[in-house]
Amino acid sequence: MRKEIRFGGFGGQGIISAGNITGKAASIFADKDAVLIQSYGPEARGGACSADVVIEDDKIDYPQITVPHVLILMSQEAYEKYSDDIEEGGTMLLEKDLVDEGPPPDDVKQYRVPATSIAEDVGHKIVANVVMLGALSAITSIVEKDQMEESVLDSVPEGTEELNKTALERGFEYGKELAAE
Repeated sequence: MRKEIRFGGFGGQGIISAGNITGKAASIFADKDAVLIQSYGPEARGGACSADVVIEDDKIDYPQITVPHVLILMSQEAYEKYSDDIEEGGTMLLEKDLVDEGPPPDDVKQYRVPATSIAEDVGHKIVANVVMLGALSAITSIVEKDQMEESVLDSVPEGTEELNKTALERGFEYGKELAAE
């Protein structure tokens, strides 16, 4: 089964890292195939960026996203650029504190996650992307929580493992609450 995920936001939010961690979780820890394509704006920090991840049970025959199944949008600019480009019946995760969205496209499930606020509560806003990965695992199950956790712990700088593990757990719990509504 092919799943296409697009992460969008601005430089400094860990958008590319989130895509990389998701692809690693799928390919190394879930024994699937994954491809990551990243895009940066011309700015060093604060510019637009995105990460497209394709996950498939078998070999990936086409590495580009055609129409994403999941959008994770962490800035207003990303919302305005990508929100109309989602599969019917898809899932949209939005950074609640940074995205003022309108109504979701038809048949799209929309979840608002205060990832930055949760990250600040656990110790540092830099882990907002990991909070979103926890919510992604809870809401979609594209990558299971334990596989995502292994990938996070394998990817983050030494000495930040507990902070990132806590951020992932808090995002997962928040995502479970949202999915139950």
